[in-house]
Amino acid sequence: MTSLGGNVAIVTGAASAIGLATAKGLLDEGASLVLGDLDGEALEEAASKLDGDVALLAGDLSEEEGAAALAALAISRFGRLDILVNNAGGGVIRPFLKHTAKTLKATIDRNLWTCLWMTRAALPHMVEQKYGRIINVGADSVRNGLLAHAAYNAAKGGVHALTTGIAREFAELDITANTVAPAMIRTPMVDRETAAGNPFIQEFIDVIPKGRAGEPEEVASLIVHLAGRGAGFITGQVISVNGGSTML
Repeated sequence: MTSLGGNVAIVTGAASAIGLATAKGLLDEGASLVLGDLDGEALEEAASKLDGDVALLAGDLSEEEGAAALAALAISRFGRLDILVNNAGGGVIRPFLKHTAKTLKATIDRNLWTCLWMTRAALPHMVEQKYGRIINVGADSVRNGLLAHAAYNAAKGGVHALTTGIAREFAELDITANTVAPAMIRTPMVDRETAAGNPFIQEFIDVIPKGRAGEPEEVASLIVHLAGRGAGFITGQVISVNGGSTML
């Protein structure tokens, strides 16, 4: 049995990039998976690349019902829930005064409400079994004030704050909560924006001393570590995967 054998993990935003890389990493360590994403077709395509015990559910996790259904699937299919990876997100990145009411709401919904509702749905099961690992995907831009990220940072900053509150409240039950905060990562969206000549892309890379965007697998490796029992004394932390764009 590998290090996560017998564990059941939910990964949200699992259809591509960090979510898919995390799913592969957790499977390699022996976990059973429940994968969620808003895009059902992309989720099925992603699952076809995975070799392991995987359940899927497409739905809107920014709504309480969607999050509850994903947690319920983990229990009905596998009988427990040990690990929650709150990766679903995706902000509308633009200068603050160019946002609309619609884009502001979308940014908060995708990043903060998905995390709030999924955490609320998963915690009762973790409390009952007195064990759990919650890993939220935040953003290094919360720390460095990256250009055109004000609204996105408001949402991800909320994720960072939720992490510390949950970590303190549930620490004695061996439930940990941590945030992994990436800098710019090579996702399909970043590749599209690069191909389209988006001028912000190079500005985002310029703040990274390593001079490149990160790879999804470089983020996933930390998530998988935090999901294990060996990380049981790490909680309430925001850990950047950022090529040096902020240093503490």
